[in-house]
Amino acid sequence: MTTIDPHQFRNRKILITGGSGFIGSHLVDRLVTAGAIPTLIDDLSTGTAQNIRHHLDEGKITFFQSKVSDCQALAQLAEESDTIIHLAAAVGVDLVVRSPIRTIHTNLHETEAILEAASLAGTPLLIASTSEVYGRSTKDEFHESDDLLIGPPHLGRWSYACSKLMDEFMALAYAAERNVPVRIVRFFNTVGPRQTGRYGMVIPRFVEAALAGKPLRIFGDGQQTRCFCHVHDAVEAVLRLVTVPEAAGQIVNIGSTSEITIIDLARTVIEVLESSSTLEMIPYDQAYAAGFQDMRRRRPSIDRLIGLTGFSPVRDLNTIITDTADYFRKHPTDHPTYP
Repeated sequence: MTTIDPHQFRNRKILITGGSGFIGSHLVDRLVTAGAIPTLIDDLSTGTAQNIRHHLDEGKITFFQSKVSDCQALAQLAEESDTIIHLAAAVGVDLVVRSPIRTIHTNLHETEAILEAASLAGTPLLIASTSEVYGRSTKDEFHESDDLLIGPPHLGRWSYACSKLMDEFMALAYAAERNVPVRIVRFFNTVGPRQTGRYGMVIPRFVEAALAGKPLRIFGDGQQTRCFCHVHDAVEAVLRLVTVPEAAGQIVNIGSTSEITIIDLARTVIEVLESSSTLEMIPYDQAYAAGFQDMRRRRPSIDRLIGLTGFSPVRDLNTIITDTADYFRKHPTDHPTYP
């Protein structure tokens, strides 16, 4: 599958919130290579300036260290931009469970601020949502038009899903009432280089532990399944959707359809990295809190993505593991996430 024509972004001004984060920094890489002019807003609460340092040093980007809602230049930046990509959010199951107030406030307030700015400027906007909005659905495959089944409010784990779903409602309300050209993408387990396991992401946790020869900690029974999408494929999908007029007003799943259990994922990481690590099973109530609920399956339908863009993810799990491990070897952390 060929990549998007980079000339479509040459000299285009793109405003990216959360631009120093995991997905955001890879998006910036692609846009700089394509000759775009990215401007980033990020408070560095979960991202890091190191992810974008090379572009800052070369003067290829403009960076505002700020919350979106606190950025004094937001209205002007929205007015000057050709496109806005809103990635800023609270991320990771661990952060969500331990900091529900921060999760809800960040996801709702910052999205409202960017929607208002885009509305006043008339600037097209792509908003990142999540597969978490499908909640406790037991369907074999999740479609964008599915009914959603969210868990009860006394379990903070679902606050993330609800807050991101409210982001979607707000975005579509702005589209309906104020004619804001909005696109919404639901990411399914985007992984790869620069992702940290600090907030509960499973592949970086497993890879770090395997490289160190430490046990790979599997939460629950390990039979829950996920589909992992390389961040480069996710970025490709985002850029294509930004350029397709028919994507305006649409919700689109972005993810791989290759499904694997978490216990088999751990075994695959050990095999690919030729690690001496063992497996350690950890009950959910020890990993998080009593009553924690997880999604047993999370497999996207990507028919809408393919129909709109002609693209589907191409990088396999072994490539994801290898690329993630290569990154950790080159950038050893002072704060490993394995026990």
